[in-house]
Amino acid sequence: MSTERLDVLRLCESIVPEQSPAHQPMLFRLQQTLVAYSGAIGGEDFRQSETILSELVDFLHSISDAVISDPCNGESKNNAHEVLVEIYRHLCSPSLDQNILDGLSFELPKAVAKFAGVDCSCMKIVDSIIDRFIEYCSPRDMLSILCEALDSPNKTLEVRVPSYFTPILKGLSKVFLSIQRRPFEQVKVAVPVILNGLRAVSSESFGGDADTEDLFDRAIGIANSIQAICLKLEGKLNEKLRALLGLYVLQIMALLSFSIRDEVSIWLPLVSQLSHFFPYCSLSYLGFITGSDVDKLISIVLGEDEDDYMSCFSHVKHGAALAVVWGHIAGEVAEAAEENLALVKDELRCNQTKRWEAVGMLKHVLASFNLPWELKKHAINFLLGIVDGNISQIDNHTDCSSYMPSIFAGLEAVEMVIMYSPEAELRKNAFVALKRVLADIPSCPKFDILKALITNSDSSSMIAILVDCVKEELRSCQRILMGDNDHLLEENKAFQTRGFWSTDVLELVELVLRPPKGGPPSLPQQSDGVLSALNLYRFVLITESSGRTNYTGVLSKNNLHKAYNEWLLPLRTLVTGIVAENRQDFDQIASDPVCGLNPVEIVLYRCIELVEEKLKCST
Repeated sequence: MSTERLDVLRLCESIVPEQSPAHQPMLFRLQQTLVAYSGAIGGEDFRQSETILSELVDFLHSISDAVISDPCNGESKNNAHEVLVEIYRHLCSPSLDQNILDGLSFELPKAVAKFAGVDCSCMKIVDSIIDRFIEYCSPRDMLSILCEALDSPNKTLEVRVPSYFTPILKGLSKVFLSIQRRPFEQVKVAVPVILNGLRAVSSESFGGDADTEDLFDRAIGIANSIQAICLKLEGKLNEKLRALLGLYVLQIMALLSFSIRDEVSIWLPLVSQLSHFFPYCSLSYLGFITGSDVDKLISIVLGEDEDDYMSCFSHVKHGAALAVVWGHIAGEVAEAAEENLALVKDELRCNQTKRWEAVGMLKHVLASFNLPWELKKHAINFLLGIVDGNISQIDNHTDCSSYMPSIFAGLEAVEMVIMYSPEAELRKNAFVALKRVLADIPSCPKFDILKALITNSDSSSMIAILVDCVKEELRSCQRILMGDNDHLLEENKAFQTRGFWSTDVLELVELVLRPPKGGPPSLPQQSDGVLSALNLYRFVLITESSGRTNYTGVLSKNNLHKAYNEWLLPLRTLVTGIVAENRQDFDQIASDPVCGLNPVEIVLYRCIELVEEKLKCST
């Protein structure tokens, strides 16, 4: 008998001393059921054996359900201990036939796993029961049995707790090492089941407790077993299994990060363990933050018509970006990944397209509702570090059309941080990051992105911020157009200012002052955005008039009439109506939100005066 088994048996004896069945009706029933099952198997009465096994499982469920529903009940805990001890003793009997062991293996691992959360001693006995089956039963059978046990909580919500999964994951890590034939194929089939089970339990609010840490520690044990299998394979199979391991680790990185509900630092040891796999899988921070390594892994693992397989890896891009963010948080994590983060940042500062790819990858962190703000704060700090003003010269002639969708998504994610972060400092840093990313985009697509951001935003405050960004760009372009920059060719000036000092800017103003759905904007809800749009229109009108130019067409008679009749007058009617209605109750004027319309009213009347003056001059 092995030393480990002796230790477990001694533990069993210390928990439950040998007692007469006459004084233990519950244990007597259990023993009788086990004996009856053995007799049915020995007599090859398989229908009867299935019935008895079903009764045994129901009995175990009744014991585990009792302790789960009332974990403080001492009698229920004692019953759970006694049942587990008796089952383990039965499985260790030298007279137990292999057929009986095989039959019990189909149901008992799943049934006893529900006891794992009672206490540490129960967890140890459950581990030993599953180990007993793994040692003496077919690895192929045990793989399917344990995978089915992982999948069953998706249908049984009450056992969707970390403690249920941990002994099964430990068992799977041992089964993997026992597989002799076609290991890649069998691991590939098992990994989605493992990840789906982990995703189910990590979505619950168990983050921060010891059970959840143990759960992910066991998940890392699975990765260790996959790596051990890789060492036995060569050629293409080795490459494919290492790629599968890389995807698995990235998904675990994401699921672990989603589970955090307390201090981020508590999870650093587990994150470091995960990061140890990156060098073995030939993965790098630069490949993560640009997305190239994720694409490489997917192309290696997937064959033809296997797109459905990727559903279990739905968060690998989150995991890739998070791997870099974790390295930014703690040097020990970057060291485990064998990375020099300073060099990675330098590379990104020197390469514009890679910076754009990084913005696209960071959106997975910044836009996720499942991640704590602490991680988003470090993601923003990392972003600030790669667009810190010391970046390489922007090439306005670069064809960046293929990067714009991901940059746009990245900027929308930064907007979410600006709007929803509970910390003022994080909101401020996110705003700085927004400005710097916009500054990193060539002039022509920059206007289109700003316009799209404004169109897609439901927040009046964010619309105001974005419209102000357009105004700042107009000022910058104005210096190029009006300045004495002899070294700039006329066509280069035109390229850099295209999209801003053009008729497009009036279309943008119209989006706010006369929304596509029709009618004037909603006030006072949209007052911030309306005020910024009016200020933008006034700025363009004054600048074009003083410079005797008409790049935007704002001074044309048709556009003046359109702005006057379709934007300004309807808005004046709306504003005066709201103000008049609220002034009927003089006592509420000081506290009413409509007071926020005063700045809108002031700028609106100034715009009307300017347009009327221009219309008089044109007649």
